[in-house]
Amino acid sequence: MKTRLLLLAALALLAGCNTVGGIGRDVTGSAHTVQNWMGG
Repeated sequence: MKTRLLLLAALALLAGCNTVGGIGRDVTGSAHTVQNWMGG
């Protein structure tokens, strides 16, 4: 059951980004947002 949930979560993430490059951009964008919140 836990494996299925993780698989579904991974598929949803990939479907939202469409590409591995998209995932990288999402992670980078999130990191920049947090950095801005921290005053960096």
